[in-house]
Amino acid sequence: MQNDMKLVDYLRERHSTPVAQMSEPGPSAEELNSILTFASRVPDHGKLAPWRFIVYRGDVCRTLGKTFLQITEKASGKMTDAARDAELTRFTRAPLVVAVVSTAAPHVKIPEWEQVLSAGAVCLNLLIAANAHGYVANWRTEWIAYDADALAALGLKPEEKIAGFIHIGSSDFPVPDRPRPELSQIVTYAGEAKG
Repeated sequence: MQNDMKLVDYLRERHSTPVAQMSEPGPSAEELNSILTFASRVPDHGKLAPWRFIVYRGDVCRTLGKTFLQITEKASGKMTDAARDAELTRFTRAPLVVAVVSTAAPHVKIPEWEQVLSAGAVCLNLLIAANAHGYVANWRTEWIAYDADALAALGLKPEEKIAGFIHIGSSDFPVPDRPRPELSQIVTYAGEAKG
């Protein structure tokens, strides 16, 4: 699947598709390799590549859902059926989930904050790369990005953090745009008097 939309038109209309509206198909192995290659082409001061990918698809997503449910039940006790189902399907709502893992660490020259920002850039590039291949995508974190037991189950090392989970799939649902900020509310021109 390819999307040959002009970049300017894409940027004018870019949005995320809700995960609940995603379905098969997801990217093939070849498409995923291309998507991940494109996603890794981000600003990276010092060429550190202070991030990595973990790809979740298939049976591992169902297994992780059971783990997420166990963690939640241990912390919360009795749960409604809807809450139980939300945990079990957390990684099966889309055909594919890619974790962007920040490996940012103290460095003699490169500020750790810049390394973290590079991981954020990877997340956005991953959304764009998935869209360029004709798929929809959504950048999520949710509680599992901040829970030590969940992070261990997801395959992270103690010093790593989740920059985002990128859910990738297909969708026929029309997605209305959300409100966007007016430039007058978010732009300041340095050196110009306020009017």
